[in-house]
Amino acid sequence: MVKHIVFFKLKPEIKDKQQAAQQVINTLLPLKKLISQIKNYELGINFAERDTAFDIALISEFENRQDLETYRSHPLHLQAVEQIKPLIAQTASVDYEI
Repeated sequence: MVKHIVFFKLKPEIKDKQQAAQQVINTLLPLKKLISQIKNYELGINFAERDTAFDIALISEFENRQDLETYRSHPLHLQAVEQIKPLIAQTASVDYEI
């Protein structure tokens, strides 16, 4: 099993962070039902308001590394990434096997 975790930090100039975070989630969450390689997919908005904190977390699971790569290059995933790009200032990610 492979875990893929991504943290998103919204652009600082965004006034309504809650609405922007929800927009990111609403864009990414449907991928769970559209990309068969995804085994588990959850997104959450960080409630801690610290300057060092990221705003959104994505935790996903895949059967193996190949399934993760299929997801990464899937046209629907790439389209979703392009849609949220204007909202995102920074990302951080970790991929590991369990």
